[in-house]
Amino acid sequence: MPPHLSQYFIMVPLLAWVVWRRVSRSFGRQPIKRKTMIARIAIFAVLGALLALSGLHKIELAEGLLGGMILGAALGILGVRLTRFEVDPVRGDCYVPNPWIGAFLTVLLLGRLAYRFIVVLPQVQQAHAAAQGAPDASAQAWSSGYTSSPLTMLVIGLLIGYYIVYFTGLLIHHRRFQQAHPSTTVA
Repeated sequence: MPPHLSQYFIMVPLLAWVVWRRVSRSFGRQPIKRKTMIARIAIFAVLGALLALSGLHKIELAEGLLGGMILGAALGILGVRLTRFEVDPVRGDCYVPNPWIGAFLTVLLLGRLAYRFIVVLPQVQQAHAAAQGAPDASAQAWSSGYTSSPLTMLVIGLLIGYYIVYFTGLLIHHRRFQQAHPSTTVA
């Protein structure tokens, strides 16, 4: 088996698992886990900062990322406003996210990744065929083709901005909910 195909055996199941988890968290009651949400905020902030560094080499990428983060922040504010907070006797304090926003973000990300994959795959195959003696050439063609799109960075920035603002808003709203309803809070 060619070495470049072994990546697919790792990435396809991993991507399927990530999509399944993402979709399952867009519907129904979700327990509020403060530490997990804080960790996600930190991870998305670090990821956003690292991706912003790519803008040092190509300003269009930074513009796409920043534009996506601004749009994502606005969508995150809307998402918090459309979220319902409930108390489940078994799971404790929960929130019910708006399924339309979650579905929109999931479809947008998967659509963009699929499109970029379809566009970049022929470039990678040509680079691999042309550079049989230089194994780094196909990896370089893959990484440069896949991450050099401002529109892809806009979609990634949209997700980063959305989740940072959404999880922050959930934590703030949850604290207010607990203060307003101290008798309904389950420890």
